[in-house]
Amino acid sequence: MYVAVKGGAAAIESSWRLLEQQRRGDTDIAALSVAQIRAQLSLAVDRVMSEGSLYDPELAALAIKQASGDLLEAVFLLRAYRTTLPRLGYALPLDTARITLLRRISATFKEVPGGQLLGPTYDYTQRLLDFALLAEQDSSEPAPAAPEAPADSAPGSAAATPEPAAVVPRVNDLLAREGLLETPQPRDDATTGDLTREPLMFPADRALRLQALARGDEGWLLGMGYSTQRGYANSHPFAGEIRRGFVSVELVPDELGFAIDIGDLEVTECQMVNQFSGSRELPPQFTQGYGLAFGGSERKTMAMALVDRALRADELGEPRIAPAQDPEFVLSHADNVEASGFVQHLKLPHYVDFQAELELVRKLRASHAQAAPAAAGGASSFRHDQQEAA
Repeated sequence: MYVAVKGGAAAIESSWRLLEQQRRGDTDIAALSVAQIRAQLSLAVDRVMSEGSLYDPELAALAIKQASGDLLEAVFLLRAYRTTLPRLGYALPLDTARITLLRRISATFKEVPGGQLLGPTYDYTQRLLDFALLAEQDSSEPAPAAPEAPADSAPGSAAATPEPAAVVPRVNDLLAREGLLETPQPRDDATTGDLTREPLMFPADRALRLQALARGDEGWLLGMGYSTQRGYANSHPFAGEIRRGFVSVELVPDELGFAIDIGDLEVTECQMVNQFSGSRELPPQFTQGYGLAFGGSERKTMAMALVDRALRADELGEPRIAPAQDPEFVLSHADNVEASGFVQHLKLPHYVDFQAELELVRKLRASHAQAAPAAAGGASSFRHDQQEAA
């Protein structure tokens, strides 16, 4: 427990004023509004919502503005606010099979039922600075209208914007029909824990692990997922399917007894396919890793799926040979709020602790200095005895 240091109130208040000035920046430039952040920095907003465990684009944009663009600080702000909200009920599991698609791709099959939808992506852009953005029109002017797609555009092409089907079959179902892909069965005898209300305990089942990964730091998950591809786990992944779009949230009120649609969430879902050589109980087949996050969080969900598969080593009878396969190591360090707090607390005063360490080192040095002449004398006598014996 770290006790707040008393005193210095005037300095702290001055620091707040300086922070406000830093946040505002040059007053000759128009202030950045929350609406602009929400609309134009949407990927940053999506990350803050996912790691903050709260789907509210406006509040996430507000947190980003308040934190001067520090996304980890924004996540902290959003989580802190989340703790003040009442729990009204639990929604039904999201049915991502019924999703209004913005993007849907598969790296395992070229032709898939429902077609591939490229959607918005940086995958095919050149990583060159676009200096035209420095001279773009004033934000108050309307953006030029997008050209209309030709009538003969093929569904799924970049020029077409077809109406998505109500249900788009999953790519992984193609493998499951042949028995080539595992089909884990949900457990009816277990209640899924709520990581936002209960601390993470080990051993953690897959449902809790996925919750921890969904709100884990994207950079940490990316590093862990990358390690599995470099040989630090038994992994050879393929992106079976990546979906992004809007999915309905349904709730069953006690007074009604049936589900009602209370709104839509934008989510990104990734199903990763991995090789599996089999075990005594299971034949050789493909296994799965899963990722789901708010908004356009494609890199996050891919890394999440890679780590999820690595963490299933015990379940699949694989040896733990890499850090990414150790649930306690991965999940205990994935939370960016905890990690940031534990690292940044080192900035706070530790005067008493350091003085104790300083006094201890001084005593050890004094003891070492006293023992050094005796040790040197003993070594000299030993050398003299050796010379006489020779």
